[in-house]
Amino acid sequence: MTLPAWQLLDDQAVATSRALAMDAVQKVGNGHPGTAMSLAPVAYTLFQRILKHDPANPNWIARDRFVLSCGHSSLTLYIQLYLSGYGVELSDLQNFRTFNSKTPGHPEYGHTLGVETTTGPLGQGIANAVGMAMAARYEKGLLDPENKTEIFDHNIWVIASDGDLQEGVSAEASSLAGTQALGNLKVIYDDNRISIEGDTHVAFTEDVSARYRSYGWEVFDVAAKADGDVDRENLEKTMLKSLEIKNKPVLIRLSTVIAWPAPTARGTAKSHGSALGVDEVAATKQQLGMDPTQSFVVSNEVIQHARAIQQRGAAMHKDWVKKFESWQKSNTVQSALLNRLMNNGLPEDWEKNIPVFSSDKEIATRAASGKVIQSIAAALPEFWGGSADLADSNNTTIEGGGSFLPTSSKMAGANPFGRVVHFGIREHAMGSILNGAALHGLVKPFAGTFLVFSDYMRGAVRLSALMQLPVTYVWTHDSIGLGEDGPTHQPIEHLSALRAIPGLAVVRPADANEVSACWVEIIKNAKPVGLALSRQNLPVIDRKKFKGTDNVKNGAYVLAYGDESSPDKCDVILIATGSEVHLALSAREHLLTIGIKARVVSAPCLEWFTQQSVAYQELVLPKNIKPRVSIEAGIAQSWYQFIGDAGVPVSLEHFGASASASVLFKEFGFTVENVVKAAKESITKAHG
Repeated sequence: MTLPAWQLLDDQAVATSRALAMDAVQKVGNGHPGTAMSLAPVAYTLFQRILKHDPANPNWIARDRFVLSCGHSSLTLYIQLYLSGYGVELSDLQNFRTFNSKTPGHPEYGHTLGVETTTGPLGQGIANAVGMAMAARYEKGLLDPENKTEIFDHNIWVIASDGDLQEGVSAEASSLAGTQALGNLKVIYDDNRISIEGDTHVAFTEDVSARYRSYGWEVFDVAAKADGDVDRENLEKTMLKSLEIKNKPVLIRLSTVIAWPAPTARGTAKSHGSALGVDEVAATKQQLGMDPTQSFVVSNEVIQHARAIQQRGAAMHKDWVKKFESWQKSNTVQSALLNRLMNNGLPEDWEKNIPVFSSDKEIATRAASGKVIQSIAAALPEFWGGSADLADSNNTTIEGGGSFLPTSSKMAGANPFGRVVHFGIREHAMGSILNGAALHGLVKPFAGTFLVFSDYMRGAVRLSALMQLPVTYVWTHDSIGLGEDGPTHQPIEHLSALRAIPGLAVVRPADANEVSACWVEIIKNAKPVGLALSRQNLPVIDRKKFKGTDNVKNGAYVLAYGDESSPDKCDVILIATGSEVHLALSAREHLLTIGIKARVVSAPCLEWFTQQSVAYQELVLPKNIKPRVSIEAGIAQSWYQFIGDAGVPVSLEHFGASASASVLFKEFGFTVENVVKAAKESITKAHG
């Protein structure tokens, strides 16, 4: 890559970036100016000279991705989006961190054009970037498996902080990135040795360069200049050198001085998260050769010079389009696939081979999910995923898909474009990598672990929901039904805790055929979902005797009326999920023998149910039927809004124990007798 000579206007643009960072924080009275000031030449060099991007076409599939992992330094990104012409204007910088502005405190995906992922929780961004890099390689395999063109090749660039590299999720993801030999991943580590509590050496003294070399990364160390400023020229040479490295990820360890060149605030913890103050801002502007009495000043010469990237980006894009159109003519099958993926489409009749399970045998819902996964994978090449070292238990392996591993791997079945991802025992990174893959845009990622370990990945799950990404978490071993592994592995509070995350659908199917119906809805919806699946075998409900699965997509439906000949007659409603639905059906039969008509509602997804019309909700749970019993092998916290004051939960409000599933369900009250008792109690409460 040949770059134009660095000009005086480039120096002025960097100085302007530093001044804007100070001004934006000073105006609102809070924020993180120091890092944005010291990183101004880094981000400017990336956006103006290194990144392949076109501000007029921010979703160009061949663009380089940029991730600001240290999201607290959001101004580092916003200022470059402003200078490059992404639609962020000077007024948006003046409204930094204010309600409804384009410049919230941390970058938010989908809110500000040019923001590739929501960052702020430290470590997530770098882990997202690993997912982007992995997805880029997989997508290369879908579109150009014989490597006949470079039009789909691009890089993922990251700026990460000390805090990012202290968080465990970044270590998990970076370790896997080394194993995957992700040559398209380039990370600039801002080593300024400052965090909120001061010098990071109070807690972080490891040799980061040696750690990343041990992961299998190429590492470059770039020292600061004698005066403390970024050695921009040396950094640029290192960036260009990193582009030549294709067989491993790159870490550029860049020494900086936070808040440079502020006379007294530079190198201090205060500059990390506080406005510098009027006097310090003025003194710093004098250092930069700017008028200390003016704020938010950008010369026409600087903005015109910086926005010349629009012409360069347009030229790059135009050249790419020519090559792309030629590729389309020669690769009609792959071109049609790409067109479908870019439009978020599905093949016609893709679900026609989704399995239908016979009611003459029992099957665990995790096993049923495994069979459905094979069917989906056969129809959707973009369906791609794996497990956190639990594939045999989670049933997440795509048969014959090959292990997603680099060509350098000596593992059997290694395939750089394989469909089976081995995340290792890294649940948190796995979730973040799924998010990054989904953000990259052309894959439908999924991955599995035990439901109890959703705790280990909750930060990533929350961000899936926040960004509304099409990520599917396959969480098996969903209750005390997993048995002898005991309370450390038995999820009790997890269903309710996950339901508390806005925008996440928690799906717990009752039987194998509900699994099939739920998976179809998951693929169609393309939203974040957690599937909770049983380890133990469950009866396959006889759909000739009870209602079919047509209304599974509505989240809850009437599986059996209290009186099939007169559906409106109902004394009590039994609402259950997962393995407890067959218990509700058995209790219904017993209640009929004593003259109590019980409606059974299967509720695989409460979130889907609450999205339905009021009229549909009334059909399933009529307001005039007050006696209600919820049945779920977990805490009842998420059920009270559905069962009301007269309702009685059959739940588990304490940890489990080590014993067989049958013993535990009996000992902890998940029996026909206890459900019948709860139904009677609820009827009494409702009618006095």
